[in-house]
Amino acid sequence: MPDLPGGEVTALLKDWSGGDRQALERLMPLVYGELRKLAGSYLRSERSSHTLQPTALVHEAYIRLVDQKNVVWQNRAHFFGIASRMMRRILVDHARKRQAAKRGPLTYHVSDPAGEPVRERDPELLALDSALSDLEKLDPQQARVVELRFFGGLTVDEIATVSGISSATVKREWRTARAWLRREVAGASV
Repeated sequence: MPDLPGGEVTALLKDWSGGDRQALERLMPLVYGELRKLAGSYLRSERSSHTLQPTALVHEAYIRLVDQKNVVWQNRAHFFGIASRMMRRILVDHARKRQAAKRGPLTYHVSDPAGEPVRERDPELLALDSALSDLEKLDPQQARVVELRFFGGLTVDEIATVSGISSATVKREWRTARAWLRREVAGASV
């Protein structure tokens, strides 16, 4: 996720942090495509009947990003880390609302000729979010690494830069957190 030549995105983020609203208008066209790819990758792992589209997810994240008043943007990776956290929250909120609106985790799809119940991704996303929240209480650094890597799509080096830790530490935290989350999510689905 390298910056544009000359660090244009980072410069615009810093201008935006300084109160320049025009910097935001110049920034969004530069990052929109990448945000849309990120949203698309999230939604590809969701159920096929998901009602959110990548464009709607990006627009909702944009609205939340614009509302950020006291963020001092460090760089491009920091921006995408926060954007990915917002997209995660939007998807989790959407899944919670959907779960509240139905009676259980199984639904019937009209397109399923056998009429068999199909387990959807909402419960998995909610279990992952719950496990990640628990991990955050136990080890905030591991939770941040997972969020930036899994939801943000940042590389090990980008996470190291944003978090102020070494790449080796990021790799170690990622391995440990992944194993812990697998165990927690598997336990939640039993």
